[in-house]
Amino acid sequence: MAEREREKSDRKQWRRRPKRKVCTFCAEKATFIDYKDAGKLRRYVTERGKILPRRISGTCARHQRSLAVAIKRARELAMLPYTSE
Repeated sequence: MAEREREKSDRKQWRRRPKRKVCTFCAEKATFIDYKDAGKLRRYVTERGKILPRRISGTCARHQRSLAVAIKRARELAMLPYTSE
C-alpha cells in the first residue's frame, strides 16, 4: 500500500510541463482574422468540423474569440463545412 503511494508520488515528481504555445496571430501582429482565408482557418478546425480549444490551438483569449467568429462566418458563407462526411 505504501509502496503504491510512493510510486504515484515519483511519477508526479518527474512529470514535465508542456511548453507554452505562442499565439500565431500575436506573433504575426494580426489586427483581425480574415474569414475569407479558409486555408488558415482550417488549421483551427478538427476533421469533424469542431473549433479547436485554446489549449490545443495555442491562441490567446482575444484571438480565440475572433477566430471563432471568423470560422462561423466562413461556415455561413460555405467557405468552410459545418461537418465533414
